[in-house]
Amino acid sequence: APAPTADALDRAGRHLGVAFQAVDDLLGIWGDPQITGKPVHSDLRRLKKTFPVLAALTADHPAARRLETLLTGAGPLDEAGLRRAAELVDEAGGRRAAVTEAREHLRAARACLDGVELHEGARGDLLTLIPFLVDRTG
Repeated sequence: APAPTADALDRAGRHLGVAFQAVDDLLGIWGDPQITGKPVHSDLRRLKKTFPVLAALTADHPAARRLETLLTGAGPLDEAGLRRAAELVDEAGGRRAAVTEAREHLRAARACLDGVELHEGARGDLLTLIPFLVDRTG
């Protein structure tokens, strides 16, 4: 492919990768274990600083301070602590921020594809894939 086409596809792919990861971070906290294959709250259990957690911790919201206290306490979180941490991430806006980030990167990926000539079948396949990245459950 010509360099401008390859560059546009590279940029679109990077945006799609970030969107995919943001949704994966959501599924690591709130995903259905029957679908994701991971236990619920798996990322919180490991105290993994995923996008929703970081967004929540940096929010100007009282829940952010409660979340920080909970996550930096002594010892691992029990099931009640994990549920509470997920609630605080949501309350502080972490879930909403991750969805917004994913959607923004999908918009940017579409914009990259709009500016490049592609075979119509390839364009259609890519445009079909894009919404799946945010709406997926596993």
